[in-house]
Amino acid sequence: MTDLLPQEFIRQKRDNHPLSSEDIAKFVQGLADDTISEGQAAAFAMAVFFRGMTPDEAVALTRAMRDSGTVIDWSKENLDGPLVDKHSTGGVGDNVSLMLAPMLAACGAYVPMISGRGLGHTGGTLDKLDSIPGYRSQPDLSQFAHTVRAAGCAIIGQTDDLAPADRRLYAIRDITATVESVPLITASILSKKLAAGLDALVLDVKTGSGAFMSDIEEARTLASSLVEVANGAGLATSALITDMNAPLAPVAGNAVEVAYAVDYLTGSIRNERLHRINLALGAELLISTGLAKDTGDANKQLDDSLASGRAAERFDAMVAALGGPPGFVDNYQSDLPDAPIQVPVIAAETGTVASIDTRAIGIAVIELGGGRRRASDEIDHAVGLTNLASPGDVVDQDRPLATVHARIADDVGRVDEIIQKAFTIGTTGEHGPEVLDRITSNAP
Repeated sequence: MTDLLPQEFIRQKRDNHPLSSEDIAKFVQGLADDTISEGQAAAFAMAVFFRGMTPDEAVALTRAMRDSGTVIDWSKENLDGPLVDKHSTGGVGDNVSLMLAPMLAACGAYVPMISGRGLGHTGGTLDKLDSIPGYRSQPDLSQFAHTVRAAGCAIIGQTDDLAPADRRLYAIRDITATVESVPLITASILSKKLAAGLDALVLDVKTGSGAFMSDIEEARTLASSLVEVANGAGLATSALITDMNAPLAPVAGNAVEVAYAVDYLTGSIRNERLHRINLALGAELLISTGLAKDTGDANKQLDDSLASGRAAERFDAMVAALGGPPGFVDNYQSDLPDAPIQVPVIAAETGTVASIDTRAIGIAVIELGGGRRRASDEIDHAVGLTNLASPGDVVDQDRPLATVHARIADDVGRVDEIIQKAFTIGTTGEHGPEVLDRITSNAP
């Protein structure tokens, strides 16, 4: 096997010549073992940003990034159900993973979910779980496997063992204005999912004012790339394009989203819009793995997982297995951090919520300290927003736009102003459909 000359490899992509799978694998290995310099990695990312990649190149890049680290082999665990996962491209009030993973586990699937931290105005699943005292969001692979086997689901972060080339290339993309490249997004997301040893994956690609892909055609382009590359790499995958023109749950933050997830699992509160998204995503996985025969059967199983309490039990078992408090579901109100200041935001005028700048809601959480301006920032898990109004809600003195949970009194006024501007008040308003499109593979 001949050695790779990185500058010639980069020149090929720069000049829009095809890249071989062998050369892509060598370049990715160089990313993982640091024989490719930061400048060369940046040049490659920029070349891909402008030239794109063919489907075959994107599959080869994804597989090579998967193979740059450990690929989990579940065969020795003797699991009696399929391994499935869900990935969201990010939104506001999107705590679906916290509910869907235990619901799927209660339906007979195993869910080894590798999640991320907050990015920009969107909340991160790991940041939410880090609000649970003692929860180890980045365990070693042995504890990860034990938790999946014992609880049926485990939600953790990317470990050093999984797709290390992705971690290095992502950091370089972040500082070279190449994050938005669809082939690089695709390889980054899917390399970690492939490394997790899944049987099936569903993608929740958000579009709207609170999504990175605010335009639905951009969302379709990304969803199609993800689905085609995943299936090309041997992972059965479909995608739903879903609405993010309003927060998905009526809360935004970290501890407040965990609390809402527990309330949803136990039936104390169950927002219908959030529930329909959970059912739609869950049905994709149950049907594709043969655990359900059709949508009606899948929805019944998912509803039964909640009504029976089995989903809440799975969540409780996962939290305990990963170091959190035993009996968390029963005691979450005392276990989770609580912000000392809680103030309602009253609309400047009485009327109906016509629309929401959802991105601004995410920014408001960052202003409170619940998100990051820089990667090194510490997060205050207690702060956030609850009781968020939705399109169609009538707001007045008795029904606020939101309740601010703050650590510092000075933050309240600043966040109040952001929230007031985020809501457009009129005479009518309503939610559109939650699922806007479904993308499946064209492969036979």
